[in-house]
Amino acid sequence: MNRKHVWWAVAGIGGAAALAALLWGPIASQVERARYKTVRRERDIEIRDYTPMIVAEIELSGDRESAIQQGFRTLADYIFGNNTALSVVAMTAPVTQQGDGESWQVRFVMPARYTTDTLPRPIDPAVNLKHLEAKRFAAIRFSGNGREANLRRYTERLQEFVSAKGLRPLSSPAYAFYNPPWTPPFLRRNEVMIEIARQ
Repeated sequence: MNRKHVWWAVAGIGGAAALAALLWGPIASQVERARYKTVRRERDIEIRDYTPMIVAEIELSGDRESAIQQGFRTLADYIFGNNTALSVVAMTAPVTQQGDGESWQVRFVMPARYTTDTLPRPIDPAVNLKHLEAKRFAAIRFSGNGREANLRRYTERLQEFVSAKGLRPLSSPAYAFYNPPWTPPFLRRNEVMIEIARQ
């Protein structure tokens, strides 16, 4: 094989590896997701009715970024076997975070096949399993990273929409993150969500 062919072979392998790395985030993100029905859509904002669900939740204090990182690690530890059954619970999406700037709740949605009786119990007392009733949310979706500036920008847009449409908010904004951290920012799915009253 001459040098030209070697160069093309190396370039082809490198290109395939780069493409695989690029696609891995979205592929790895094809996990079970929280179930909802879209009631109404206006551009990048949706009104959704979520079915009842069970979540694993941990409450943390401090800044938002530290809370989501620590919360993710603790909840991942639970689903990867730090539980009374020493069993693995499948990862789902999204991971959500909600709080007031000082105290934060980080949640993993549990797979729909489980009930509160069949889920393995957490060994870490900081992890709580909660059953959430059906709820309606206004949600705005965006790509990119989930940093403060983006979260603030889309929270303001969603709050303006809720106010302009005469919707009644029932909760503080929650943030939803769907992708693994290695997913390229332009392929990520992030959301801000506000629970609203049914009309």
